[in-house]
Amino acid sequence: MPLAIIDLLKGADILIYPLALCSLVLVYILCERSCALRRSAIIPDDMADAIVAGQAMAGGEHSVLGRIVRFAAAHPGDADGVRAFARLEVSRMERGLPYLDVIYAGAPLIGLTGTVWSLIRVFSSISGQGGLPDPAKFTSGVSLALSATVIGLCIALPALIGGGILQRRVDNFAAQLDVLLARLLAEKPKA
Repeated sequence: MPLAIIDLLKGADILIYPLALCSLVLVYILCERSCALRRSAIIPDDMADAIVAGQAMAGGEHSVLGRIVRFAAAHPGDADGVRAFARLEVSRMERGLPYLDVIYAGAPLIGLTGTVWSLIRVFSSISGQGGLPDPAKFTSGVSLALSATVIGLCIALPALIGGGILQRRVDNFAAQLDVLLARLLAEKPKA
């Protein structure tokens, strides 16, 4: 008979709370970063095309590229400062991603701790004088004890996959920003 979700959650015992917290943080970071790392929020196509063509730019003030262009306009002749500002913007794009690594590493360990905790309870219920426990009850207890590890792994997998995808997206945008920044610093836009 398959284990019901409620039984699975009960099997994790008290450690379901940190696992639930990991799960909530994971969902929040994945949703927030997926929304924040949209192409239009980082490198709007019209601004990128204007920089490549060496033309004046309009729009996109609230994008990452727009903030870099605005900083470059406010600090003419300071190429190193503009590059440092661009690195700062890339760092801001990575905000929250290191937490996914912590969740990826921590959730299975929390789950494993819950499993060991539950197994200790199951085995301590066996009395030395009474002999062997009821086999059905014993196997059910062991099965529920493993539920914490399953939950931890189910949290870790999306953290690993989502974190990898989002980090790749940030790296891609950083490379594109480097190219556009080199073009921006190479020549002044024409009116």
